[in-house]
Amino acid sequence: MRLVVARCSVDYVGRLTAHLPMAPRLLLVKADGSVSVHADDRAYKPLNWMSPPCRLTATDDRWEVENKAGEKLIITIEEILHDSSHELGADPGLVKDGVEAHLQKLLAEQVEVLGDGYTLIRREHPTPIGPVDLLVRDAAGAVVAVEIKRRGEIDGVEQLTRYLELLGRDPLLAPVAGVFAAQQIKPQARTLAEDRGIRCVVLDYDVMRGVDDPSGRLF
Repeated sequence: MRLVVARCSVDYVGRLTAHLPMAPRLLLVKADGSVSVHADDRAYKPLNWMSPPCRLTATDDRWEVENKAGEKLIITIEEILHDSSHELGADPGLVKDGVEAHLQKLLAEQVEVLGDGYTLIRREHPTPIGPVDLLVRDAAGAVVAVEIKRRGEIDGVEQLTRYLELLGRDPLLAPVAGVFAAQQIKPQARTLAEDRGIRCVVLDYDVMRGVDDPSGRLF
């Protein structure tokens, strides 16, 4: 990526025409060939840009960026204030925070959130219809199957019910209790779970990952 801060004017010539008068601006040239012109406001949105595929022809005082349609971004440079290039490499992409995999990992590490004396047997315990998120033991040593969701709905309760039916047939595990754990549990899902003897636990993701202290809350 090349970053150039310059006093420049910009003209866009194509289906529409646009002109930016002379002023200090950031010119951003990415590895994909795109060129964009930014001011010191408007957050991420550029003042003008040319998306790839396009071709950049640059001299000391003039850049011409042309796309396949023949449209041009013409940047006239009066003074360059900064010019640097940086190799960023391949981007791994956005990783969403708070997805069920994160909740499962955190709860496995903090299984005491489910209750005093709880211990982890294993994550992703296999069954013929899919893995149970967590298999744990309660303080009395009984086996408990835990299904974890970001948003607890009826489908999740039905899923846990099927796991419990299968696990209950294993003489080494039976009887198996169930815990439905989620950041938010819908009233209908809670009613169904409790009707089937499944305990519901609401997970506070921020507290579990250590970015919130509930003792400092007013409400």
